[in-house]
Amino acid sequence: MFGFDEKYCLDAFSRLIAVDSTTGQYERIEDLMVDFLGELGFPYLRTHKGGVIADLGGEGDPLVVTAHLDDIGLMVRHINSDGTLNVCPVGGLYPFYCVTENVRVHTREGRIYTGCVCRTPNSVHVTEEELREELPDFRANVCVVLDEDVYSADDVRALGIETGDVIALEARPVFSNGFLKSRFIDDKACVALTLAAMKTVKERGLALPRKVYVYFAAYEEIGHGTSWLPQGVRDILSVDIAPTGPEQNSDEHKVTVFCKDSRYPYHWGMTNELREAAIEAGVDYVMDIFTPHYGTDGDTSIAAGHDVRHAAIGPGTANSHGYERTHIKGLENTYELLLAYMLREKRPQ
Repeated sequence: MFGFDEKYCLDAFSRLIAVDSTTGQYERIEDLMVDFLGELGFPYLRTHKGGVIADLGGEGDPLVVTAHLDDIGLMVRHINSDGTLNVCPVGGLYPFYCVTENVRVHTREGRIYTGCVCRTPNSVHVTEEELREELPDFRANVCVVLDEDVYSADDVRALGIETGDVIALEARPVFSNGFLKSRFIDDKACVALTLAAMKTVKERGLALPRKVYVYFAAYEEIGHGTSWLPQGVRDILSVDIAPTGPEQNSDEHKVTVFCKDSRYPYHWGMTNELREAAIEAGVDYVMDIFTPHYGTDGDTSIAAGHDVRHAAIGPGTANSHGYERTHIKGLENTYELLLAYMLREKRPQ
């Protein structure tokens, strides 16, 4: 076992979660990643569309490890006549998972306004019974109310808010009794544990038996994060959350090796290598399948036509795409497996 730096991981998560990065809004989070990589001393490149790829060294048989920077969120679809905002989701955000959440509206000119996601009508005491029973729907009965004295569409436009502006949800991170609760554990907690693994490689001078890149992608939530890969890549390993549920093996205290998701089975040989690495390293792991609504950036690379093997690992995480929760042991076990796999000598098949 390599010795998980819990403080570094949680501090990195706090820095990451403080930056709004709804899919497409990559500039500030990319700048932060450049700061992290400068602190760790790894060379990197920025991709043209948004994202950062770090070079960890090693020679031959290149592996890409990927964890994504983008968050699900909202976008202004229309400004209503009463000064509220009609919104649409960016990524897999559902109304029932964000009603009453505080938000920040980012305009194209760089202004930021606060507000709240509300039902319409917004007070249960003055809502007819049949309306209370209706499911929340972004198109019909959910809006964003601004923390501004606005009463018309013209009032809102005078602030500089317009259709297409991005809306980020408050993350509300809390660490309590070993549990990490926050929005966007998917995937900023995985970015943080990946940075912790990179820190271990650098500080211990660990020799990698193959070329390793770490791709911090910015479009995973909408399905094209790793559609481009560096030249000659052979394998891609996604580090992403493992959703928990009644029929799932995944556990917040453990790392999951993914067998299949809603798109594809993961590569049999590479998945077996991860399983073997977990056993050899004494990592607390499970195998699991995620359907019907799950995929990772490794799937994106396969769909883009790259001749790569793909696999995925991640900490068991509850309440996916809502106010999520995992445990520090899940992050630690994922960190340990990630390092064990990156340092594993390739063996005959």
